[in-house]
Amino acid sequence: MEPLLLSEEALKCPLCCEVFRYPVTLQCGHSACKACLQRFWDRKGALECPICRRLEVTTRPPINLTLKIAADRFQQQQQQSGTASEEVGELCSTHNEKLKLFCQRDELPICLICHVSKEHKSHECCSITDAVKDRKAGISPRYTSLSNHLRMLESVRDNWREIEEYIKTQADETETLIRDEFQKLHDFLWEEEASRLSALRQEEELRGKRVRSKLEDISTQVEALSAIIRDAETAMNGSDIQFLKDYKKTISRLRYTKQEPEVLTEALIDTSQFLGSLKYSVWKKMADIVYHCPLYFDPNTAQANLILSDELTTVHYGKKRPVPSNHERCSSRMAVLAVAGFTSGKHSWDVDVGDGNDWYIGVARESVDRKHAVFLHPSEGFWVIGLCNSDNYWAQTSPRTRLVIRSKPRRITVELDYEKGKVTFLNAAEGSVMYTFKEKFAERIFPFFSPGIHDNGQCNPSPLKICHLKSSILFY
Repeated sequence: MEPLLLSEEALKCPLCCEVFRYPVTLQCGHSACKACLQRFWDRKGALECPICRRLEVTTRPPINLTLKIAADRFQQQQQQSGTASEEVGELCSTHNEKLKLFCQRDELPICLICHVSKEHKSHECCSITDAVKDRKAGISPRYTSLSNHLRMLESVRDNWREIEEYIKTQADETETLIRDEFQKLHDFLWEEEASRLSALRQEEELRGKRVRSKLEDISTQVEALSAIIRDAETAMNGSDIQFLKDYKKTISRLRYTKQEPEVLTEALIDTSQFLGSLKYSVWKKMADIVYHCPLYFDPNTAQANLILSDELTTVHYGKKRPVPSNHERCSSRMAVLAVAGFTSGKHSWDVDVGDGNDWYIGVARESVDRKHAVFLHPSEGFWVIGLCNSDNYWAQTSPRTRLVIRSKPRRITVELDYEKGKVTFLNAAEGSVMYTFKEKFAERIFPFFSPGIHDNGQCNPSPLKICHLKSSILFY
């Protein structure tokens, strides 16, 4: 089949403006390079035509074979034309002889006739090969430097593209977690509403039952008294003889002992009990389930295998996630930093280490190397203690110091005094000091956490948790 003859413009991709490479055709009839189209879709976040904006239904549009053959043929013709031009360019334009020498003064390739001519006779010349060799050697360092710089820029560009793509994923995941947390609050409010409505209905039933009981008593008295009055009226309206005959009976019934009706107090529902300061009382009750932490983990610093949960206060080892290698992220060690950093003052936080077999906690300088393997030593910017092999506690000094622990701690308090340059670790249950580092701090210090992994790469039995604090809101 003869290839389709098209103009150069018709063979150019509308995105890169170069001759097509693997052209694909969309349902709307427009074509683009497969790689260019995919980058366009990734950037736009939608499968739409870059020309008419019509939405595409498939992520894999077919390759236009006819257009590819025509583009390949055009490129072959361009290459052949370029080769011919290059051969013509190797001849001297003045003498139509091959260019075999290079004039050092004029920095031009010349032929042998040019060399003996008046124009170049006194000039120093060398062979084309030597000239090329010398000049390639001259530009090689700069070329190598620029090539390395280009590779670095391409790597940075790819990293920024990765970050751009991850931002959407990060936003979606965060949105899901926000909705989950608000759902918990919604559930609490729905349950509280249902509980209060149920209490209201119970109060309604109780009050109504009491009123119905009193109403029945009054109704009985009304019926009895009404009957006595009717009988008395009948006797008095009858004949005199009959009245006299029934007089004793009538007067006996009219001796009815009157009972004063009971004054029913607090019969109505106490509405204020249910509506008075309603939002305040619910808020107060909500304080029993609301907590806050002195600090929480920064997910942008977490190594790719670390899973954060419980409002960013719990961390454990898990399946590796596709996260970008941004500047802040710890890549060389299974670690994560807290969001808050300190440049002054006294700070403390409790860490629940549970039954973990392998962990490190403490503080680290902001400038620590997060991309390459380093020792957890003060000289590298780390002031931490840890547990190794389930029963060996160490302070990561240089060389490290073994800690003598009377009872295995499940909760450890970390105290930082920035001005005094002290980092103290205490067994929270006993209040006993496990170890104290002394250092002069000169930059921002961040809480450091490393949950580690168990044998054979399995998850640590217990995650590391930043302990919650009860709400300090005062209610009056």
